[in-house]
Amino acid sequence: MRKRAAGITAAAVAVVAAAVALPLFQPWKLVTDKVVDEALPGTAPISTHSSSTTPPTVSARRPSTRPGPVTLLTGKLITHEHETSGTVAVLELPDGSRVLRLENLSTSDGPDLKVWLSDAKVAKGGWHVFDDGRYRSLGSLKGNHGNQNYPIPTDLRLEDFRSVAIWCDRFNVSFGAAELA
Repeated sequence: MRKRAAGITAAAVAVVAAAVALPLFQPWKLVTDKVVDEALPGTAPISTHSSSTTPPTVSARRPSTRPGPVTLLTGKLITHEHETSGTVAVLELPDGSRVLRLENLSTSDGPDLKVWLSDAKVAKGGWHVFDDGRYRSLGSLKGNHGNQNYPIPTDLRLEDFRSVAIWCDRFNVSFGAAELA
């Protein structure tokens, strides 16, 4: 009888532990990927899909007099707590707005990932390296692979920030970061 009660108690504890741990840690994200491929802002996407059976025709177009995006700052992502690579760029669009562009991003998926601009210097490590200073979240990471754009608020002064971090808010850890120059 004691063995049976101990077994039931152990099973109940395991169920409760799983019910708490699974939503918190989301271990399935270690093997999931989300690819996002957004166009470079300020450029017209080229469609390669057509329902027509006739061959396409090419017409001469005048080049646009509008300048394209201007690169203000760039950086290369380095690994912190999860293997991370890719580049970042702060772009000023022809209308004067600014975006942070992540290109060729490759990192792990994770719970509650954010894209941060930070005043911290990029250092080795990952735990608690960006949350001690000033930072500004540009929103949730759209995907852990690909090319993505994040609008930068007009009131944000770029000179107050020196790095970009892929930040896990749930565990206060940087997956990867880039120094802006």
